[in-house]
Amino acid sequence: METMELGRTGTQISKLALGAMQFGGATSEPDAVRILDRFLDAGGTFLDTADCYEWWAHPGSRGGESEEILGRHLKGRRDRVFLATKGSAVPAYDEKLWNADGSANWELARRTFAGAGGDTLRHALDGSLKRLGTDHVDLYYVHVDDLSTPLEETLEALDGLVRAGKIRYLGWSNVRTWRLEAIRQLCDRHGWAAPVALQQQHSYLRAKAGNTSASIVGPEQLEYLDLHRELQLVAYSPILKGIFDDPAKRSGHWAMENYDGPDADARLGVLHEVAREVGSTPNRTVLAWLLHQTAPPVVPLIGPKTPAQLDDLLPALDIKLDADRLARLDAAGA
Repeated sequence: METMELGRTGTQISKLALGAMQFGGATSEPDAVRILDRFLDAGGTFLDTADCYEWWAHPGSRGGESEEILGRHLKGRRDRVFLATKGSAVPAYDEKLWNADGSANWELARRTFAGAGGDTLRHALDGSLKRLGTDHVDLYYVHVDDLSTPLEETLEALDGLVRAGKIRYLGWSNVRTWRLEAIRQLCDRHGWAAPVALQQQHSYLRAKAGNTSASIVGPEQLEYLDLHRELQLVAYSPILKGIFDDPAKRSGHWAMENYDGPDADARLGVLHEVAREVGSTPNRTVLAWLLHQTAPPVVPLIGPKTPAQLDDLLPALDIKLDADRLARLDAAGA
């Protein structure tokens, strides 16, 4: 697996990142270990988790299962990986976080996220480090942008954690561009450590008109990132739960709610043509397209639930898209 520089930090990371969100939830520990070993054996180094993963999978959970599994199975291998985790998105405990059928009450969860207060982040990071079995993480994200806490409080606390050696680099996720600029200006003004990574939902499909999500990269944010190459785009949900390969799965799937429409239909048509031409699947072709992006560069973050799903996606690393196919994919749309 090829490597690339993380923004302008000088640090090399694998061009594909492995998301461990489902470890300990939908993915059993034995399968999680197989996925982790297969990714490392393929040359992958960039691992991603969060302190909230995967509270919603088990009624009564407070999250942390993913970090615990990684901590157990990275012993003796910690120096082989670039390890990222996140804080701010653990909801306040309430029995009502789980519905009668065991599903998560996301409306309540989003109203009671821990947030990005200084003390909250300091305690959250200490918990993550303990579960991960390490004295530092390479990248620490504010998982969900917290508009109710002064940015100065959040940034000063994070800077202190960087100075203490508990964090190498900072990142932000699920955030609008104007907030990124405000964050960067405050860091510059006070001499605080600034974010070097932005983790957002980003795929081949474009959000439909009227979408108001702060989590999906749009044209304006892509332009901002292209102008500020010190911020590395890490694209979560790059294959949108695997909907590209299966029209039946795609129809009515919640992952399509922000994308359905004529533009998506047109882009899907061209994507399937190109996938046939290169002898691959649409899911892999989407990953290959993202890996070919340069304005700005993108690190796709995949989250396979099973070892077989990882094995199905890794061949994307070998797909070469020539200038003509890239141009067709880029130009597609209503």
